[in-house]
Amino acid sequence: MQIIMYLTKVFYKVGDIPIFNPLYIHACIIHQWLLNFRSQPLSVNQKSAIIFSPHQDDETLGCGGLIALKREMGIPIKVIFLTDGQKSHTATPWIQPPENLIEIRKQEATTALNILGVEVSEIHFFDLIDGTLNHLSNEQYQKTIKHLVEIIQTFKPGEIYVLHRKDNHPDHECTYKFVKAAIEQSQIVLEILQYPIWIFWL
Repeated sequence: MQIIMYLTKVFYKVGDIPIFNPLYIHACIIHQWLLNFRSQPLSVNQKSAIIFSPHQDDETLGCGGLIALKREMGIPIKVIFLTDGQKSHTATPWIQPPENLIEIRKQEATTALNILGVEVSEIHFFDLIDGTLNHLSNEQYQKTIKHLVEIIQTFKPGEIYVLHRKDNHPDHECTYKFVKAAIEQSQIVLEILQYPIWIFWL
């Protein structure tokens, strides 16, 4: 592990040439392996779906095509955002303070999902603080799971899409754990599918 970290530092000094970046090389290998050996065609079915996303953009990057296709077919889709997204682009001065970024990301998410065909009434923001999902108090955790269970039991989806359980981002992996726990408590039979965001790069 220390050798990999050392090589990473050395390669970064070479510059931004991707071929010298071990993360890029790793991503290419994983990407090719998944595409050529592990990927299977997924036909769009008639099942209603809930898309769970920790941050505003994960849902579109991970499931945008699926959302658009299902909505074109008139299939109900609900999208749930767990965090407020305030930790993104924190180095950008014109969107400080965090409150500005929270509002901007909500507006962008709503606009993007509207383009994909999702009604505003089917978009929900939990507004948990970005970057804190693995540090919630027991009370916050139980409240979050209870809210997720209520949504699942009310909507009764045929499918749930959630971040991959090993997506190498604390909020992403916690989102999977929360949703898995909520599905078990809801006692509803459905299919759970995981989508990757950071797994290729990290």
